[in-house]
Amino acid sequence: MARINPRQVEAFRAMMLTGSVTEAAKLMAVTQPAVSRLLRDFQALLKMELFERRGSGLVATAAATALYMEVERSFVGLDRITAAAEEIRSRRTGTLRVAALPALANGYLPRLAGTFLSQRPNLNLSFFGVISPIVVDWVLNHQCDIGFAEVPIAHAGLTSIRLPALPRVAVLPAGHQLAAKTTLEPRDFEGETFVSLSAGSSSRHLVDQVFNRVDVHRVLRVETTLSEIMCGMVSSGLGVGICDPFTAREFDGRGVVARRFLPQIDFEFAAVFPPQRSPSPVALDLVETLRQELEEWKRRLASADATASDPVLAG
Repeated sequence: MARINPRQVEAFRAMMLTGSVTEAAKLMAVTQPAVSRLLRDFQALLKMELFERRGSGLVATAAATALYMEVERSFVGLDRITAAAEEIRSRRTGTLRVAALPALANGYLPRLAGTFLSQRPNLNLSFFGVISPIVVDWVLNHQCDIGFAEVPIAHAGLTSIRLPALPRVAVLPAGHQLAAKTTLEPRDFEGETFVSLSAGSSSRHLVDQVFNRVDVHRVLRVETTLSEIMCGMVSSGLGVGICDPFTAREFDGRGVVARRFLPQIDFEFAAVFPPQRSPSPVALDLVETLRQELEEWKRRLASADATASDPVLAG
C-alpha cells in the first residue's frame, strides 16, 4: 500500500467532524474541490468506501465510523503533543530537579519554590537539601537540573550564576546580654562560648579570619556541619555564633535573636547547571525569581541602615 498522506487523514477527520465537504473545507482552510480530491484519493488508497452520496451530500459508511475512532485516537495524541509543546514554551510543565545547600533548603527556598509552583500548575518538583559539595556532584552528574551551592564552586567546568550576597549575622540566645546592642563586633565575643561550623568549610575560614585578625579569643566548644544545628544549640542558651541570614531567619522567635555583625561577612552562593547542555528555561526562571527576592531583601537592609532601624533579617 502506498504511504498515506497526512492531509488525506485530516480531510477525512474534518469531514467526519462537520458532516459536509463545505464545512470540512472551512475547517481546513482549503477549497471544496481540494477536500473532495483528498477524500477520493484516501478512499482509493485504502480500497474502502468511506462515504455514500445521498441527495446532495455525503454520508459516512460503517467502515468510515470504525476508521474514524482510530483516527481520532491518533489526533488526540497529536493534540497532546501540541499542548505539551505549548506548556514547555510557556515554562509550566515537566519536572524540575533542584538540590540546595541546607542554609537555603531549611525554609527560605522551599517557600519561594512553593509560590513558584503555584503559578505553574503542570510543573512538578523534586527538591533535595544537601551540603554544597554534594550539590555540585549531583549537578555535575546530571542528577539535578539546577543546584544552589556556596561559592567558591569546586568544579570550574560547571555553568554558574552568582546570586546577590547577603551579610551573615550574629545569632544569640534570647535574653543574652549582647542582644541589647543593635550591631556587634568581634571584640564583643571575647570569652563567649561559640558554636562554629566545621573546620575546613569556607564559612568557618571566613569567620575565623575576622576574629583572628583582631586577636579575639572565643571559647570554641561546639562545631557542626549545619547552620541549623548551630542555631539549635544557640537556642538552648549554650553559646553564640555567626550564621547565614537564611537559617537565622528560620530561628527568629524560636529562642534565637539575630544582630548585625561588622565587619560584614557576606554569605555568597551561586546557581549551578549541568555541563554540556543549556539550562532549562524553567530553571532560569527560578533563578531569576530568587535573584529578584534577594535584591529586595538587600534593598530593605540598605534602607534599614540608612534610617538606623534594625530589621537585620528584613526580607
